[in-house]
Amino acid sequence: MPIRLAPDNDQPSVAIEIPLEKPLPDYDLEQVEQPTPRDIDGLLVSQGFRDLVDDARGVLTELVCNPPPLPTNIHLMGLDLTCLPNFEISQITGAICPSDDDEVYRPGLWIVLKDTKAAPKNPLDEVALEHVRVIAQELVKRLGL
Repeated sequence: MPIRLAPDNDQPSVAIEIPLEKPLPDYDLEQVEQPTPRDIDGLLVSQGFRDLVDDARGVLTELVCNPPPLPTNIHLMGLDLTCLPNFEISQITGAICPSDDDEVYRPGLWIVLKDTKAAPKNPLDEVALEHVRVIAQELVKRLGL
C-alpha cells in the first residue's frame, strides 16, 4: 500500500495517509493487519503507537524545516521561482487504513500539511505536492515504515 496524498481543492493543504505495511517490533506493533476497523482502535491507543506518532512528529518537523531536494528527474516549474513551500504541520495522528481489497485494515499515520506562503483558498500546485511526496517518502524511510 503506497503513501496516499489527498490535496484539498479549496485551500493550500494536503492530507497524507501512510499505512503501516510491516510489523514494527520497536514500537510493540506486531500485528498490523486486522480484520475489522474496530481491531485497529486498540493499536492506535497503544503506547507503542503513541511513541511512533511522537517520533514521526519529530522527524516530520525536521523535514518540514529542512525539506529534502526534489529528485533531479523531476522537471516541474512553479510560478514562484524564489522560494520553496513553507509547510506547517496542521495535524498528525493515527488512521485506520483499509487495504486495496477492503478485507484487511492497518493502522497508519494521518498527517495534514499546510503551505503558509501559498495563496489562501487555492490548492497546492504540482511543485508543492511533489515536495510533500518527497517529505513523506523520506519520513517513511527514516522511520523504517
